[in-house]
Amino acid sequence: MQSHVLSLVTEGGAAAAGATGITAYAWLLIALPALGAALLLLGGRRTDSFGPLLATALSWGSFLVGAAIFVSMLGKGAEERAGQLDLWNFIPAGQYQLTAGLLVDQLSISFVLLITFVGSLIHVYSLGYMEHDPDKRRFFAYLNLFVAAMLVLVLGDSYLMTFLGWEGVGLASYLLIGFWNHNPAYASAANKAFFVNRVGDLGLLGAMMAMFAAFGAVDFATVNEGIGSASTTTATVIGLLLLLAACGKSAQFPLQSWLGDAMAGPTPVSALIHAATMVTAGVYLIIRSHAVFEAAPNAQLAVAIVGAITLLYGAIVGCAKDDIKKALAASTMSQIGYMMLAAGLGPIGYAFAIFHLLTHGFFKAGMFLGAGSVMHGMKDQVDMRRFGGLSTFLKITWGTFMLGWLAILGVPPFAGFWSKDKIIESAFAVGGTRGWILGLITLIGAGITAFYMSRLFFMTFHGKRRWTEEGPNAQHPHESPLTMTVPMMILAVGSASLGLILHFAGFSEWLHPVFGGEAHEEHTNWPLMGVTLLLVAGGAAYAWLRYGKEEVPVRAPQGNLLTQAARADLYQDAINEGLFMRPGLHLTRALVFTDSKGVDGTAGGLAATVGGFSSRLRRLQNGYARSYALTMLTGVVAVLGALWVMN
Repeated sequence: MQSHVLSLVTEGGAAAAGATGITAYAWLLIALPALGAALLLLGGRRTDSFGPLLATALSWGSFLVGAAIFVSMLGKGAEERAGQLDLWNFIPAGQYQLTAGLLVDQLSISFVLLITFVGSLIHVYSLGYMEHDPDKRRFFAYLNLFVAAMLVLVLGDSYLMTFLGWEGVGLASYLLIGFWNHNPAYASAANKAFFVNRVGDLGLLGAMMAMFAAFGAVDFATVNEGIGSASTTTATVIGLLLLLAACGKSAQFPLQSWLGDAMAGPTPVSALIHAATMVTAGVYLIIRSHAVFEAAPNAQLAVAIVGAITLLYGAIVGCAKDDIKKALAASTMSQIGYMMLAAGLGPIGYAFAIFHLLTHGFFKAGMFLGAGSVMHGMKDQVDMRRFGGLSTFLKITWGTFMLGWLAILGVPPFAGFWSKDKIIESAFAVGGTRGWILGLITLIGAGITAFYMSRLFFMTFHGKRRWTEEGPNAQHPHESPLTMTVPMMILAVGSASLGLILHFAGFSEWLHPVFGGEAHEEHTNWPLMGVTLLLVAGGAAYAWLRYGKEEVPVRAPQGNLLTQAARADLYQDAINEGLFMRPGLHLTRALVFTDSKGVDGTAGGLAATVGGFSSRLRRLQNGYARSYALTMLTGVVAVLGALWVMN
């Protein structure tokens, strides 16, 4: 695979360095996990004994390559760190030529390190979690396939390359969510995720078509260069189509209904796909397309509005979920809403959206793995109303989960404090009515987040035991093996320290060359920080009073109308059924009726008419001379009669 150096003009107008040195081997980032997936899938049962270990080793190998590239970038100037690596001529079509290439810059390498490091930890965790599954080799093949596809998504230098990775992670997520497809409910959840994501995919396809029509190309450099001279209408159409794509992949309103059901897959899948990587792909797409949205203010505002709605939607739903994984899924939806809102704020929010994405990847993946550890010790039980008091029995799980809980609450100095609070400050910093509305939504979201995440923590690990050690449903909680707890501990360290490290390392300055323009100085709004912490403390305290101090009923009470609505995901499935599924079903039936009775009926009727006339006409050819003589006589009489009448 030969590569050569191209000059790349970044969005900020500075020339990017070519893919030299270790960066020229960026293709290995994708090739290693892709090789693992191919070997395990094509090798079949012959790889059962070593396949999972091989997949894990190749994932770590990809991380090491990414780390080496990152270190090499640190040794260059800020404006010289981006490079493009051409791989092969992908689509030669006359004058149009599209090269399959990789773009290695500060944004893509940040995602690479998150995907490969957290992904590799989840591979290690899965060695213990899937130890007794007879198909674990296939599971690890799908994990490698997912990592490879996700790396194509974030490293591609064009929207088409991103789309290939986009579809790849869609396929891999379908295979992983439905891994235990012998259970009809799990197979249905995989189908739901697949179909909803296809709706979003139409947005990305439509955006690429619009780009090609406007600019004659779909690579990032050409689109970013041409969008400035495009009409506002063109930019807005492209931006809204990209937003539709992001909503599908990142489970944002109104395409968020699939995420809760996707918890049907093995818990490592939830940690990898639905916390740290795939559901953040939409945020990546918006940030990578920042030039498009800056040229389309209405589309950019739509991004912020979608993020704000989803932020509150996920938080409200999370307050009523008793399934520990579904509560975490609602939290993921809400936190990505924060990222989308930040991405919709413009240059003031780009870096903080990615900052929160990275910290969220650590603390949410850690909590998902913690949920899996709880399930491991509780015979796969997921109902938090049947937990309680587990901190005594699962000390490591409790400790690591607690650090993730403190991080998502935004308690200083844990990770969320440095990233989520900056989004809140940025929302208010926009100014005007828009800034106040978005800022208040982020504040309310912070308070609700503190409540429902504290509810989850207290219901699971504190309070009275709501499980029995006797009888057929006896539970004997026990800690997970080291293969599961060590990744949890590493992620917990990230939950505690990553935000602090990125803040003082100048993460915003690191990303600035990708976005160009003037750098925005960070100013800490101390009064706003105090208000945020008071809301967080109030939400956590209220959760303690209700679910830590008071006795939690094993059966959920009926609750008020809002609680019932939240348990039903605010009736999103019912709305989708009423607005789309039922009308679509009736439309399909009408089309089938029109086709069968109209098109097929017309063709069938014409054929029947011709056939009937032919069968009757055929009777005249019966082979009897007397019949022919009678026919001729009738004809002669008819001709003579006609002549007589005319005369």
